[in-house]
Amino acid sequence: MGSKTPQNGDHGGHGEANGPIEINRAGGEPRGAHTSRDGDGCLGDAGGDDDGDGDDDDDDKEASLATLETPLSTEGAPTDAPKKRKKSKPRKRKKNNKDGAASSPPSKQSSPPRIPLSDLFPNGDYFEGEVQLYTKGPRAAAAGEARYDALRHSHDGVFLQNYRKAAEVHRQTRQWVQRTVKPGDKLMDIANGLEDSVRALLGHDGLEPGDSLKAGMGFPTGICLNNQVAHYTPNPGQKDVVLQKKDLMTVDFGVHINGWIVDSAFTMSFDPVYDNLLAAVKDATNTGVKAAGIDVRICDVSAAIQEAMESYEVELGGKTYPVKPIRNLSAHNITSYHIHGGKSIPFVKNSDTTKMEEGEVFAIETFGTTGRGYIYDDAGIYGYGLKEDAPLKVSLPLASARRLHKTIRENFGTIVFCRRYIERLGVDRYLAGMNSLISHGIVEAYEPLCDIPGSYSAQFEHTLILHETHKEILSRGDDY
Repeated sequence: MGSKTPQNGDHGGHGEANGPIEINRAGGEPRGAHTSRDGDGCLGDAGGDDDGDGDDDDDDKEASLATLETPLSTEGAPTDAPKKRKKSKPRKRKKNNKDGAASSPPSKQSSPPRIPLSDLFPNGDYFEGEVQLYTKGPRAAAAGEARYDALRHSHDGVFLQNYRKAAEVHRQTRQWVQRTVKPGDKLMDIANGLEDSVRALLGHDGLEPGDSLKAGMGFPTGICLNNQVAHYTPNPGQKDVVLQKKDLMTVDFGVHINGWIVDSAFTMSFDPVYDNLLAAVKDATNTGVKAAGIDVRICDVSAAIQEAMESYEVELGGKTYPVKPIRNLSAHNITSYHIHGGKSIPFVKNSDTTKMEEGEVFAIETFGTTGRGYIYDDAGIYGYGLKEDAPLKVSLPLASARRLHKTIRENFGTIVFCRRYIERLGVDRYLAGMNSLISHGIVEAYEPLCDIPGSYSAQFEHTLILHETHKEILSRGDDY
């Protein structure tokens, strides 16, 4: 999810170069091998006996009781007497399915994805993301050691498994979208199908108060066409938009578990004329990922991104266009329940000497365009977000605003949401209440962002975490 570049962000400096060294995932499995199976691990749901009837346990208990009843001393007993053996009960066989085979967990994801990951891989061990080693050992400044230690402590095994599970949900969902979406589909149907898949794979439908805060969508699904750059999502009351064969479509969505969001995006088309534009933006994103690291300065990542993207051009309608980075959008770090954590990485050269730090999570994204390279707010509303500094209790003139404020806090907190998410909770007649919350500074509204009409834009994005000795690209897949 793109972050607008701060208007006063102008900084400078140099960072340490670092590059990728691919290694196999844990267990010796090559990176991306899981995607051919359409399945992955689960978190925290330990697998048990398949039949779940407890018969085997009863037999074990009886055997233990029989052992306890056996005399410990044989004094005075005939030594040649035949030993009496307790007749054991026949063990019940596991329940079979209709075909006569023993029941077992499913091994392949459905289409559309609806099988929770906890059913696919009950061992709770999720695939590690792509590993890239730092070319130079990171150096933590003495003044920041306490902060680094706190981050290390918070990033325990549960934290990583949560993040890896969210990444696998993202991979399985987006690859289903890439396989099945076609011209003639309505954007509303694409968004609903994608979001239903995410919730099903997480095992949280988000309909009970607080359930969406445990796991769910990290922000409203963005589906942008052509000159629409970011923050477009179909909402109730809008005219249906139908995908055309000539359209260039970007899909940007987030998956969160306990507030930690995997933010990843891709662009797809049905016409090879856009291939060079997609290649430029994908290369720029991968260049940013490679440049990122502990103690690396933001200005150096930005410079590398710009150099990669501007080395491409694309021919459309007999005219050649340079691929330009969007100057007023940025990549960003992610913090708990906040998609934009405060640090921004522009796609053009700058003088920001802020350093990336150990333990931080970043969404490295880039946007490329054939237009001006500068976005502006378009008509309509993308979504809403509860302001972090908004008071818990506030005097509001409308009862609908007070009810809506309670609903937002219970279901979304500081996670960005949209009208579709409100209405699926059964809330109606809420627009006046929403406008009241906005005017009182409690909720912020987000507009769609676009470049000039007739231009085309693309986006690719990955979420990574900076470990002590390497970076882990959580959202990496065989698709991008």
